[in-house]
Formats: sequence, structure tokens, C-alpha cells
Amino acid sequence: MLNVFTYLADLLTYSIFGLAHNTSLANGVHFFIEDTSKILVLLVVLIYLISALRASLSVDKVRQYLQGKHRGVGYLLGSLFGAITPFCSCSSIPLFMGFVSARIPIGVTIAFLITSPLINEVVVIMLGSVLGLRFTIMYVTIGMLLGMFAGLVLDLFKAHRWLQPFLAKAYQQANQFDPRPTAALESEKMTMKQRHEFAVNETSTIFKRIWLWVIVGVGIGAFIHGFVPADWFEQNLAQGQWWTVPLATISAIPIYTNASGIVPIMGSLIEKGMPLGTTLAFCMGAVAVSLPEFIMLRQVMQYKMLCVIAGYLLVAISITGWFFNFFY
Repeated sequence: MLNVFTYLADLLTYSIFGLAHNTSLANGVHFFIEDTSKILVLLVVLIYLISALRASLSVDKVRQYLQGKHRGVGYLLGSLFGAITPFCSCSSIPLFMGFVSARIPIGVTIAFLITSPLINEVVVIMLGSVLGLRFTIMYVTIGMLLGMFAGLVLDLFKAHRWLQPFLAKAYQQANQFDPRPTAALESEKMTMKQRHEFAVNETSTIFKRIWLWVIVGVGIGAFIHGFVPADWFEQNLAQGQWWTVPLATISAIPIYTNASGIVPIMGSLIEKGMPLGTTLAFCMGAVAVSLPEFIMLRQVMQYKMLCVIAGYLLVAISITGWFFNFFY
């Protein structure tokens, strides 16, 4: 399916627009067309499927199962689900919204949201071939730990207060006591037509709220992708000083990419002499703390929540980079 988006970008960029290959403008336009079309289609499909699933499953049972577990187990399950789902940072946002609306504890949803863009099965395969099994295991472990600790931090801050009003209201209503017995709740099952209508309405409402921000976010990433020289990072971040790790993380913020796309960059940067920890900080920053992602997250979170998540990630990724630079 992804080849369809690449073909569309090739057709529009090189055939219809007539742009020359390997130019900054062509690279930026190609990136914008391919990623915008891919994300918008994924958003529609995922929002619809999640909404249909919410109408089909007993969210009370899911919530009671997670809330009945030890807090650490809940974070682990959220992080594990993020690791096994092949979603980038932007396409995982609809799932985050679905989790909140489905009464899943906020810390668990944050654990999923942080881990999901960092890890998927494609990344594991690519990392194993590029950097070896040992590094792959360490990367997966660190990615899941980042998500789990993020869930803990956001729960300590009672971050559900900082959701956008429409989500905060859904979260609060979902967690209010319902006097009806469980049997009564279970008996209210929707027909297939009702599930479809519910999913279509949810998809339309959410898509109208975020489509413009998808275009803005990917547009920023496309500009960086096409016009910022790739060797700039190699020339300025390859010395190994302590400050290069947080600088690498911050430098990656304007970039929009996913973990699968960043793995080849990691290999090339390491081959050209950039320290392992600095490279890891840069690549994890590009995947987990990207500006386009946070622009889209602004539609579901208030600034306080975004700042806490961004601050946590910048500190946690910097510590990870320093660890790898010191020991490897």
C-alpha cells in the first residue's frame, strides 16, 4: 500500500510538476505529497476502525482490566502495545484519542503514545541488520522504558487535567460512576449499521479538527527535508563533547520522520564518525520530539501537557545519549 503513495508522489513531482530529480525543491515536494497523502489516508482508516472497535467492545471490561492491574503493569502493557503497532508519531494520535475516550488510564495512553513511534517490527529488523542484535535489544528496551516512565510522570502530574476540553470532558464522563448494573451495560449492543454510522460520524468530526494541522506539520518537515543540508549535522555534532547530545536532540525537533526512515541515517552518521550516543539522541529526537508531531498533538493537549512531555523526552533522551557515549 505504501508503494501507492510513493507512486503518487513520483507522478505528481516528476511527471506533472516536471521537477528535476535530486533537487531541493523536488525532494521537499515529493516528501510533502507522499507523507501528507499517507498520513491523511491512515488517519481516516484508523479513526474509523478505532471508532468501530469502540462501538463493538466493552470498554468497561478493558478499563476495569487495566485499572485492576498494578500501575507498573498498566504502563508495561501500554508501552508493549505501542511497540507492536506499526504507527508513526502522527498516526498514533487517533489511537491516543480513542484510548482516552475509551476510559483507558491517561498514564497507559501516554506510555503507548511515546513508545509507538520509537519501535515497530520494521525498525527491529532494520536495526538488527545495520547495527547488530545487541544494540537492537538495547534500543527496544530503552524505547519501552521511556514510554513507561513517561506514563508514570504524566500520572504524577495528573495530566488528564491538561487534555483539550472535548477530550477532558469525554475522559471525565467516562470515569464517572454509572449506577446501572454491568448486565445492563453489556446488553446495550449496537447493530452493525449503528456501529458503522457511529464510526463515520466520529471519523468526520475528528478529521475536520486535525486535517489542516497535518498539512502544516508535514509542510514544515518537507521544508527541512528538502532544504537543510544533510551534512550539516555531521559537521557540527561529530566532536563528542557533552553538549552535543542535547544539541543533537534539539536540532532534530524540526524534522518529521518515522523510526523506519531514521535507521539508515543512524548507520550513515555512525560510519562518518558521529558518536553512538549523539546519533541515538538525534534520531530519537527526530522521531519522538518532532515539531510537526507536537503541532498535531496541540489539537488534543493543552500547552502544559505538551511542555511536560517535551521536557521529559529531552531530558530522558539526553541521558540515554550520554550513557551510550560514555560506555560505548
